[in-house]
Amino acid sequence: MTEILRTERLLLRRFTLADLDLLLEMHRDEPTMRHVGGLLTPQQSLGMLQTRMIQYYEDNPGLGIWLTQERATGTRVGMHLLNHIQGETLVQVGYVLHRDHWGRGYATEMARAILRYGFRELGLPRIHAIANLENLDSQKVLLKCGLARNGERFFPHPAYAPSGPLAFFERDAADWLAEDAARSAA
Repeated sequence: MTEILRTERLLLRRFTLADLDLLLEMHRDEPTMRHVGGLLTPQQSLGMLQTRMIQYYEDNPGLGIWLTQERATGTRVGMHLLNHIQGETLVQVGYVLHRDHWGRGYATEMARAILRYGFRELGLPRIHAIANLENLDSQKVLLKCGLARNGERFFPHPAYAPSGPLAFFERDAADWLAEDAARSAA
């Protein structure tokens, strides 16, 4: 297990082939997948695990889609990411939590930690995020994390194109880190 980040309640680690069962469960749950590309077949889930996750770790050190789990129980609750928007050079923060774990603040808690990691550890100058226009809950989380909404944007990659324009968020490192320092001092 390669641990990436730790917060008070959660930890992030690399996905392995042994985690395919979690992806299969999430990818066949309509409420969980409604705003993130829709349901996936078992073959699509395996392909995603092999290429968009495991191979991506090797090709893009420091970035990835990581498994999110509760520290106290070891329960796997979903995934958080810091990776390239497909077909783009833009690096995004994001998450998908199984619906059984919604409403606990996990998305915000770990997304903030990932932003801090991306800006401080990786030295990224700017981080972005996207969300379906109808997904107001995710948009609220992204705002709570300190990102700023910057209109809507269409991405031509097949992973995003069917959704049409997406809510587009971004933030520069210096601004976000200054706010984070002030929040920590308060």
